[in-house]
Amino acid sequence: MMLDPQQRVKLDESDDALFYSFPRFVTHVDEGFIQQLTDLYRQRLQPHTRIFDMMSSWVSHLPDEITFEHVEGHGMNEEELAKNPRLDHYFVQNLNQNQMLPLPDQSFDAVLNAVSVQYLQRPEAVFAEIYRILKPGGIAIFSFSNRMFYQKAIAAWREASEAQRVDLVKQYFQAIPGFGNIEAIARPSSVPSFLQMLGLPGGDPFYAVIGQRVA
Repeated sequence: MMLDPQQRVKLDESDDALFYSFPRFVTHVDEGFIQQLTDLYRQRLQPHTRIFDMMSSWVSHLPDEITFEHVEGHGMNEEELAKNPRLDHYFVQNLNQNQMLPLPDQSFDAVLNAVSVQYLQRPEAVFAEIYRILKPGGIAIFSFSNRMFYQKAIAAWREASEAQRVDLVKQYFQAIPGFGNIEAIARPSSVPSFLQMLGLPGGDPFYAVIGQRVA
């Protein structure tokens, strides 16, 4: 699966570094979404393992009671990453300019990406790198809702329905030989869209796609 050039286009094609140059110490989803994400991590992540929190910020939503061997962070704003108490180390990199991760082969048990997959213009290359750094049997968890910085999301995401976005992330995994056991969690919002826009608690839909390095 390859996106065509038009599907990769953002409405705002200015340098991402400028857009992310000031910190945003907010959560981009509601408390219901965050609780579901933390519960998913609680179910799928093992203690004393190595975690790569990709496209992270000042909070990782990891369960407080689980101790990990190492949590590596990545993002676009150093101030946000510096304030994240769960990160043991972090680096700043624009994955739309450089998809090569400065991380060793087969060095992580899990890769996490929360509410950021919609901004990847070359997801095929990024998912290939995720496969490379995962240990055999390791998992990648991509979670998302329906919120986004609209001007920075790629056309393939903006123009898709919520169900189509789930399929799109599944296709990102399927494009890389060696990923398997791909599963999706889809919990659409039961709140009318106009109330959701007003920030009614529990309004955010919760989606996650999980893939495992099986080869």
